[in-house]
Order: sequence, then C-alpha cells, then structure tokens
Amino acid sequence: MSRAVLSLGSNLGDRLGYLRSAVDAVRPALVAVSGVYETKAWGVEDQPDFLNALCIVDDPARDHWAWLRAGQAAEQAAGRVRELRWGPRTLDVDIVTVQDVTSDDPELLLPHPGTPDRASVLIPWLEIDPDAEVPGHGRAADLLARLPEADRAGVVLRPDLTLS
Repeated sequence: MSRAVLSLGSNLGDRLGYLRSAVDAVRPALVAVSGVYETKAWGVEDQPDFLNALCIVDDPARDHWAWLRAGQAAEQAAGRVRELRWGPRTLDVDIVTVQDVTSDDPELLLPHPGTPDRASVLIPWLEIDPDAEVPGHGRAADLLARLPEADRAGVVLRPDLTLS
C-alpha cells in the first residue's frame, strides 16, 4: 500500500513555486509528474485561475494516512489558510487514490470524491498514466469522455511551465 496519486493546485501568490514545493516535498518517492495546466476556479468561481498538476508517488513505508500528512505538511509550508470551502489557496494537495484503498473516513475519502467529475484531475492523470482507473468508478479516460466539452476545454496545458 504505497503507490498514490496526488492532485496539486494553486491560485494565490507564486502558483508555480507552490506546485514545485509540493513536488519537492515528495520527490524521493516521485514516479511521474504531469505538465502544468491552467484552469478556471471550480466551486467558488470568483477567484483567480488555478495552476494544476498531478503526480504519482510510491513509497513502501507510507500508507494512505502518511500521504495525507505529507500533503497537509506541504500545504502548511505554503502558508495555506482554510477560510472558505473551495476558496482561493496557495496550495491544495488532494490524495486522489492510494493503490486499492477505499476510505469513507471524513478526514480522508478515497478515492477522492470529486475525481470522476474533474477534468483538472483526469487530464493531467491521463497524461502520465493513460491506463489510470478510479477505484469504484472505472477508467479515467471513460470518465473524462463523459464530461462536457467545455469542462475538458477549460483545462489548458501550459508548456512554458514545468515541475520536473
């Protein structure tokens, strides 16, 4: 139980710098990292655009709770303040999946409940893992194909920005 998929997002301050700090925090376990994508805010739409990326990590010493703590530590190091659900943030690290673990614990829902409906997660994931599957929901490619074209078109690759 060591392989995890982490979704990264930032829409305040040095957005790219915050994403890089999150990747650096898990770099010893990094298997792959996607390109950087720009997306409109979701949920609370009156806020700056996000930069998003996704990484796959693997560390046999970490379980799903350890990945959650690693993500929260990266958010804290970036000065994340939780004032408004789906509001602006310096860094958001979501644990998308951890191998075949499912969890209904309110502190760590696995797979992450928004994954099947978020092109901003599915597109970067498919970039680095074309065979990706969301446990209990099916192939990521099929989930993405079901989303409205406007959702897919709103996730724009920024080739001028890199995390590796």
